[in-house]
Amino acid sequence: MPKKFKPGDWVKIKGNLESPKMEVLKYISKKNSLGLISNDNYLQCVWYKNGKRYSGVFHQNNLIKFIKTGGLYNT
Repeated sequence: MPKKFKPGDWVKIKGNLESPKMEVLKYISKKNSLGLISNDNYLQCVWYKNGKRYSGVFHQNNLIKFIKTGGLYNT
């Protein structure tokens, strides 16, 4: 499966209107339920909420590119 995003892209979770704006850090290797390692499907993302940094791992098919960029903090 081809990579849909690159580091520095802004993304949101598909179908979730309250999803935070997240920045893609990198693709990571992850074992699926069958024990197979996937190198091109999972992304590590970072976002901030109330001044606290969070990170998570998401499958690229669950994310959409966020059109508006401009940083992680609201002004």
